[in-house]
Amino acid sequence: MIKQILSKLPKKVPKSDSSDSGRSESGNTTTFGNVFQCTNVGSTISSKLNVVKRVSSVVFPASMNTGVEAIDPSLSFKDVSNTQKQSLFISKLNLCCKVYDMTDPDKNCSEQDQKRQTLLELADFVSSGSVKFTEPSIAALCKMCAANLFRVFPPKFRTSTTGGETEDDEPMFDPAWSHLQIVYDLLLQFINYNSLDVKVAKAHVDHAFILRLLDLFDSEDPRERDCLKTILHRIYGKFMLHRSFIRKSVSNIFYRFVFETERHNGIAELLEIFGSVISGFALPLKEEHKLFLWRALLPLHKPKSIGIYHQQLTYCIVQFIDKDQRLASSVIKGLLKYWPVTNSQKELMFISELEEVLEMTSMPEFQKIMVPLFRRLGCCLNSSHYQVAERAHLLWNNEHILNLITQNRQVILPLVFSALVHNSQSHWNQAVLNLTQNIRKMLSQMDEDLVLACQRKFEEDDARSSAVAERRRITWERLEEAAARIQSIGGGGSGGGDILVPVKSASTACSVAC
Repeated sequence: MIKQILSKLPKKVPKSDSSDSGRSESGNTTTFGNVFQCTNVGSTISSKLNVVKRVSSVVFPASMNTGVEAIDPSLSFKDVSNTQKQSLFISKLNLCCKVYDMTDPDKNCSEQDQKRQTLLELADFVSSGSVKFTEPSIAALCKMCAANLFRVFPPKFRTSTTGGETEDDEPMFDPAWSHLQIVYDLLLQFINYNSLDVKVAKAHVDHAFILRLLDLFDSEDPRERDCLKTILHRIYGKFMLHRSFIRKSVSNIFYRFVFETERHNGIAELLEIFGSVISGFALPLKEEHKLFLWRALLPLHKPKSIGIYHQQLTYCIVQFIDKDQRLASSVIKGLLKYWPVTNSQKELMFISELEEVLEMTSMPEFQKIMVPLFRRLGCCLNSSHYQVAERAHLLWNNEHILNLITQNRQVILPLVFSALVHNSQSHWNQAVLNLTQNIRKMLSQMDEDLVLACQRKFEEDDARSSAVAERRRITWERLEEAAARIQSIGGGGSGGGDILVPVKSASTACSVAC
């Protein structure tokens, strides 16, 4: 019964039979399904043939163009439809990844010109607002920027004396700037783009990208450093997730510059960025921000090349004190720690910075550091370099500083009075002499009794030091006479023997002389 039922069911055709029958039926022609597919592809190609040209996947890697139609980058954005502009944008970005040697102007001239025109088209397209920064386009843009911008600077282009450029050095310009400028403009427009999805962009503008960007601040070209300054500031403002990392990375650059190399071209630009960053710190200041002041900013007073970035450094420090006046005493201690001894031009900068800091210093903070501070200023008042002495005298013309001195004159005046008297007696510069006389008159009007007391103490100290000097002179005369007698006794003998000096008398004389 079962066999009868199974025999009535239709038999299944084997695959080999079906494939053979398909081949036998088609012969040299395709099946209906294949004909339909070929017809669709042919109609699509024919409809786009006048506008779009296919390019090889070798030029545009598949990993960068997943789901993106590859279009001939030589086409203009005007020649394609709106739906194809995004693909053309990525195609042009990939074309611009090729870097040419710009040191030889006669090499690859046509390719260089074509690349520059393509970069200009990209910049215009982004500025028009037509671009949509999807993940493929962001990846392509970051790849193009990395290929063109991230490079290692040859050591032979760096100065071998002091930290990078000096004020007298001629700036060195990068021969590839005609391309680099447009790439920087594209990157800046990308960062500033209003509808940019930061969550998507941060996957490509990551820590590695930022570190390579920071390395470029060592460029010899001031135009490049100026562009980098703007871009890094925008990244800091837009990518809040990277702010702490940027601060730590810049601190590392400062550490390496101060304690290892003392060579870097972009310290001034980095400090200029942080001047605006510090002004935006919330109150109360975090411990991390205070450590940045103490460990990164204050040691920047140490290098010889401070003149290149001193203005920006002073602004950063003043911004910190403006946020928290309790930092003034620690800042002044840092200045005294790195105070120059033999560099007069650097000393002038320190005095100027000190004046700005003292203008923002409160009385309690001033009293913490006034003794070591005015010991140092006393040396500056008595400096043989007339500009240092003159600048130190001019501090007394500042009303706030004079008010601080007036209220603490019992401590400050004895510290500087001897320097003023020595100036009046022996300084060689007439301008310094006049300033010294003015300060002494001012002090007499401020507290005449205190001035007279300081004068008496100075005279007593002077007399005491004169007496000590006279005793020292007499002692050395006695030593010379004793040595002469011993030499005469030794010369009158048989000769050839050693001269014995009376140990007790010689040691007694030396102790008196000391």
